[in-house]
Amino acid sequence: MMKKILHTPEGVRDIYNAEYEKKVFLEQELCRILKNYGYHAIQTPTFEFFDIFGKEIGTTPSNELYKFFDREGNTLVLRPDMTPSIARAVAKYFMDEDMPIRLSYIGNTFINNSSYRGRLKESTQLGAELIGDGTVQADAEILAMVVESLQVAGLKDFQIGVGHASYFQGLLEAAGIGEGDAENLKSLIMNKNFFGVEEYVDKLALSEDLKTLFSLLGNLDASVDELKAAKELANPYPLVAEALDNLIALSELLTLYDINRYVSMELGIVSTYQYYTGIIFAGYTFGSGEAIVKGGRYDKLLTYFGKEAASIGFAIVVDQLMAALSRQKIEIPLTNNGMLIVYNDANQSTAIQMAKTLRADGTPVELMQFDPSKTKDDYHAYAKRNRITSVTFLED
Repeated sequence: MMKKILHTPEGVRDIYNAEYEKKVFLEQELCRILKNYGYHAIQTPTFEFFDIFGKEIGTTPSNELYKFFDREGNTLVLRPDMTPSIARAVAKYFMDEDMPIRLSYIGNTFINNSSYRGRLKESTQLGAELIGDGTVQADAEILAMVVESLQVAGLKDFQIGVGHASYFQGLLEAAGIGEGDAENLKSLIMNKNFFGVEEYVDKLALSEDLKTLFSLLGNLDASVDELKAAKELANPYPLVAEALDNLIALSELLTLYDINRYVSMELGIVSTYQYYTGIIFAGYTFGSGEAIVKGGRYDKLLTYFGKEAASIGFAIVVDQLMAALSRQKIEIPLTNNGMLIVYNDANQSTAIQMAKTLRADGTPVELMQFDPSKTKDDYHAYAKRNRITSVTFLED
């Protein structure tokens, strides 16, 4: 029994000492970037009513939610995703606001993944939402903020793949593909099985132009020229053409932000989240098999909560980012500071007064009563383990 209670459940873990300090430092640096862009912090509850994340909104399958009941019998869930919670809060507190709303957040999310996936079931997300701005300029601002956030974290080699929800949806409509086959195609695309997509499309009675547009789902870095050429083919298909127009305009704005080298246009990006309506993106780097950042435009999501507002946002998965930094041997700086004062009964008063003075000046101080069973070397070793700069012994 004792052995069992010392362990955490599968999918969650303790974070402490230097690792936790690094995580806090990283979060503070990322929050600083969001604040620099004019985003204001918001905190939403860790658990919400089940309907906030229900099937109609399309976030996480019901069997992957942590569900429980309150005293009144309402079904509650630990939030699997921050965005619906932010959308609910915006509809509640900013219903009459007709200017753009910039919000940032940090919090833990909970997804009851299958054990074999080896993923954390509790992870920290840090991100931002831009509500009430449906322009391509808003898309560019969000991507610029993503790039700058990953740069300040210390990453140099990373890539943000950007697609558009309407591209795939427009192709499905143009080809007359039903819901069942659409899900199968989406699965093939998410698994990067573009040969399977091509094989399926070849069986359909489609025009060559439409087949060419389907083939672009496998292009992992479409140039602006390729997007423009695709736009010429897509003119008969308004939804596809609109998506390509948006991506072309976005590419031009990314040049102004000077972040093109970090962004690739991937028309085959699709998401399991049903609420995306515009650009969808995901960021990857070495040392992480999962995306370190995800996001996109969700212009219809707030309508579920009674507010009409175009919106876009992103979430950095802090745990994945930290894992990538560690595997790339990119150090998160930690300062060695503070003092350890070791005292005995005779000079306890002196030790406390000294600590008060030093703390008032901003110096962290640990007080420790001298233990005769310990040597001075033991205290110095303790200080080194805890990155304490100096040790002072108050002796008679």
